[in-house]
Amino acid sequence: MSHHLFLLSPSDTPVYSLAHQSTKPAPSTAYPLASNLPSWSTSAFAGTLNALSGATSPAYNQTAGGNGVGVARGGQDRHVIQMIANASLDVIEDVMRREGAMYLKAVDKFNEWTVSAFVTPGNMKFILLHEGKNDDGIRAFFMDVWELYVKTLLNPFHSAYTPIRSTVFDTRVRASAKRHL
Repeated sequence: MSHHLFLLSPSDTPVYSLAHQSTKPAPSTAYPLASNLPSWSTSAFAGTLNALSGATSPAYNQTAGGNGVGVARGGQDRHVIQMIANASLDVIEDVMRREGAMYLKAVDKFNEWTVSAFVTPGNMKFILLHEGKNDDGIRAFFMDVWELYVKTLLNPFHSAYTPIRSTVFDTRVRASAKRHL
């Protein structure tokens, strides 16, 4: 199961992103849009729908280290993930205005991808795209990332709302993702 984390500044500029492959088994959703396509749809349009629906693509056919976890080799899947995250920003802002909570749970859904969000008091948006339901783990993960982000902001050599390039931050976010997701 894969998870994609995006940290966005108040002006929706990307500050940090992470793609994480969980060792937990992924739910079986084979070709959600492709199953609804007519039999004549073997055109390039059908291939586009399969790619957007999260259907298996050649980029995920290679396994890493023999553990059965798929690794994306191409860049097109990354662009689809970014498109889903950007498309959910309006929904996140609507939910943020309606509810006063920082953890917004599942705010949007695109095929098998669920979008969960966390908004800090400084209006930083943490967006997580995930396939399964794990509200407690996601909430704990967001709290860990927020704590790590605050520690990064306290660093006098880091400017607020600039890309985070710290290897320590990246390592700790990955460890938290492995622990909670």
